[in-house]
Amino acid sequence: MGVRRSGVRRNGVRRNPLLGGLVTALLCLGGLAVAGGLDPASAASTVKVMPLGDSITGSPGCWRQILWSRLQSTGYTGVDFVGSLNDSTSCGTPYDGDNEGHGGFLATNILSQGLLPGWLSSARPDVVMMHLGTNDVWNNIPAATVLTTFSGLVDQMRAANPAMRIVVAKILPMNPSGCPDCGQRVIDLDNAIPAWAAGKTTAASPITVVDQWTGFDTATDTGDGVHPNAAGNQKMSDRWYPALVAAVNSVGGAGSPTPTTSSPTTPTPTSPAGRTCAAALTVGSSWGSGFIGTVRVTAGPAPISTWSVVLTVPGGGSITNLWSGRLSGTTVAAATYNGALAASAGTEFGFQATGTPAGWSVASCTAG
Repeated sequence: MGVRRSGVRRNGVRRNPLLGGLVTALLCLGGLAVAGGLDPASAASTVKVMPLGDSITGSPGCWRQILWSRLQSTGYTGVDFVGSLNDSTSCGTPYDGDNEGHGGFLATNILSQGLLPGWLSSARPDVVMMHLGTNDVWNNIPAATVLTTFSGLVDQMRAANPAMRIVVAKILPMNPSGCPDCGQRVIDLDNAIPAWAAGKTTAASPITVVDQWTGFDTATDTGDGVHPNAAGNQKMSDRWYPALVAAVNSVGGAGSPTPTTSSPTTPTPTSPAGRTCAAALTVGSSWGSGFIGTVRVTAGPAPISTWSVVLTVPGGGSITNLWSGRLSGTTVAAATYNGALAASAGTEFGFQATGTPAGWSVASCTAG
């Protein structure tokens, strides 16, 4: 049911009868002003998002609390998490805790038992964000079978909403006791997800893949080799945010995200003690007043303890929101958890910017 508020909730939207007329009048007078340079139409519109998964999503799945709070603070106050489960007080700070994160559930069982259509019919989401397959992997279900199951679930989503936006995770790494093969099974599934998504995506109902595997360490980011701890929840939220914002912005006729483009990888010759890094900028989606960028940072042949990236920002452009890094002017330094990289290892930071992607690039990457 989400956070308790006064008013009536219809079709997943919470309404306050005393304020409804005033809000309508303000919208008719020109829309709501939002913080952070976001597109007002996207930020003010109500978009229903269903978090779908197992215990990593729902028990208690505190990455959802972090993600929801970030959406609120960046102007996406109209995003409504939906689902038949609710844990709005289990992560310390009350939030919109509606979800379909069912502990112990397998994707294959959700499909074979016909559970998803009922959840969709009740919640009527515009966007589904799915982290599923962990229990299938644990039960040694082949990756090909899991992907066939994903296709069946996507078909059910589109039957409920032909314009469904679908955000699918490459699932977290696993290292549980008693399952020495689980780690490789996750890799096998995750490696197959991008090609599956590319073959299943459509213009009307695009599928976006979010890499929750890369940079996630089961030793430091989980308490049991499977479920994220506080550090892991933060990383999950950071990865979900740009893809979910892009999906939310595309609801209501904006169409599928802009095709991905990358800037050339830019090594730097000035890093000390033979340490080097390279960085590449990818534009994942854009709309009339802004875009989402992701920068992949890769260590050279020697390990590095930290990194910083200088961005080329064209006139009129600015970064309004940044995650997995620390911004100072046009320089992004590593966050506390992603600065140290092994030789040839990589990490990412992302940002939301105003203007168009034209003219943005990586100027340099410096390792320490």
